[in-house]
Amino acid sequence: MAGVNKVILIGNLGADPEVRHLENGSVVANFNIATSETYTNKNGERVDQTEWHRIELWDRLAQIAEQYLKKGNQVYIEGRLRTENWTDKDGQPRSRVSIRGNSMTLLGGPNSQAGSPAGASSGSERPAPPSREAAVPPAIASQDDDDDLPF
Repeated sequence: MAGVNKVILIGNLGADPEVRHLENGSVVANFNIATSETYTNKNGERVDQTEWHRIELWDRLAQIAEQYLKKGNQVYIEGRLRTENWTDKDGQPRSRVSIRGNSMTLLGGPNSQAGSPAGASSGSERPAPPSREAAVPPAIASQDDDDDLPF
């Protein structure tokens, strides 16, 4: 039976996406999002805990990220975990876990007003688009059709 590798995150961008246009025509966007939770520890103190997640988007999703995502925007990401392993210039083994996104919904940004549509902003910045979702292009969709589910 095949396993499941699925990540769902809602978080805020720590910086504008870094976008590269490759020679073969592909586009890749990388950015970090922060997810936070608050809890009360055993001493009754309120504790805020923030986790940072490295996101990688390809092709159409990368183009949407390049056009609309800015530092502080809130975004919903679905994807899968990817682990990269390499050896650095000093010969030390290194690894990094990232999320390869296959779905994204823009939820708004730091300038969004409560009660207004997602992505609405105030001030002189151009308004963000309404929430939109884009699927992974077939070129990077998973080829794992080898499951034994009857439906």
